Amino acid sequence: MNPDITQLLLLSAASVIVLILLIAWAKVNAFLALLFAALVMGLGSGMNPMAMMTAFEKGMGGTLGGIAGILGLGTILGGLLAASGGAEVLAKALIGVFGPKRVHWCLMALGLCIGLTTWFAVGLVMLVPILITLARETKEPFLKLAIPMLAVLSIMHGVMPPHPGPVVALQALHADLGKVILWGLLAAVPVAAISGPIFARWAVKHVAAEAPEPPAKDPSIASRKLPSLKVTVAVLAVPIALLLTQTAAEIFVEDKANIIRQITSVIGNPTLALGISVIFAGIAFRFSRSESLKIGEKAISTVGLTLLVIGAGGGFKGVLEASGAAAAIGQMATAAHLPPLVFGWVCAALVRVATGSATVAITTASGLVAPLVLSTPGVKPELVVVGIGCGSLFLSHLNDAGFWIVKECLGLTVSQTLRTWTVTETLVGITGLFVAWGLDSIF
Repeated sequence: MNPDITQLLLLSAASVIVLILLIAWAKVNAFLALLFAALVMGLGSGMNPMAMMTAFEKGMGGTLGGIAGILGLGTILGGLLAASGGAEVLAKALIGVFGPKRVHWCLMALGLCIGLTTWFAVGLVMLVPILITLARETKEPFLKLAIPMLAVLSIMHGVMPPHPGPVVALQALHADLGKVILWGLLAAVPVAAISGPIFARWAVKHVAAEAPEPPAKDPSIASRKLPSLKVTVAVLAVPIALLLTQTAAEIFVEDKANIIRQITSVIGNPTLALGISVIFAGIAFRFSRSESLKIGEKAISTVGLTLLVIGAGGGFKGVLEASGAAAAIGQMATAAHLPPLVFGWVCAALVRVATGSATVAITTASGLVAPLVLSTPGVKPELVVVGIGCGSLFLSHLNDAGFWIVKECLGLTVSQTLRTWTVTETLVGITGLFVAWGLDSIF
């Protein structure tokens, strides 16, 4: 292997080790730890200091540009849902249908429905108030409910169109959209079962985690009449419906200049869709403008540090890409001469661990494996897409924005998040590889 590539690989590993040690052992602020890890990677690879900081800032801006509005507005929507009592209403209805001992299956079903059309962060912030209320109403262990929901949301994000990563992969590999969805759903069942309910049984015995406190109700609105179940469901359905308009238009209207495509691309944008949903929720729950403003300000105040850390994770990713580390990982995987499906998974997993981004991992792996898939007879590109998607979810840790979103939304410590979320994602990645490989061997 080229000495330069070896050096970049070693530096990538060293920067990740520095990051983990600074946060877990030295108790350094996560933003500063990510910045120092980027310094180790950038200066160690010989980057110009100015170029390195530019890459960090560009990566930070790119990450926050795509997620700050989503996380902020989703948090406000969750605050309105909790303050109105809508989360309590929905939780009690679900308990009545599924029973207190089976509500984790209900959360998985909700995760599937919401995760099919929304980004991971959007689905999580929408479901967290319901998760917290269900945990308190049923007295079930918090992680028993949280882990299965996280597993399903994650699988949907990494494997199923219309999420950006799988769409890039199916286009690069000339895969069929319908077959990707079919194989993805088929593979998701055993993968979600192992990484969700089965792992949760172990986690609740070894990780002590309590449900975070729900947002305290303002005394002036605490005595309000609870909303109806129909109103609560409508509030949750509005962002999903708006997001689906863009997906449906892309499927059924080929002309990008068509007025329908242009309109749906605006109202179906995740940030605008959530913005409209927040306004609708305030009206549907009969909050006054001052009440909505007060609830929103209180909810958004909790995510300030989270956004800073997420941005730093994007900055670290930007330095890794600018230094050539991501390309070096791809070249290392290419030299292994593996079957196309396994090769795609390995590429995606390595890039994921190094950069923390599932979308970057899928995009990089798809470009590397495409020539091999298209030139090898008998390869099912749809299953390769599923394999790459699962590989892109492997081993989420401290450089992943999703890690910090999960930590803050669920009120976990870094150690608890590593022992739950990180293990869940690792199980998703590994079981996804074997399930996709098994389906490919059978069919």
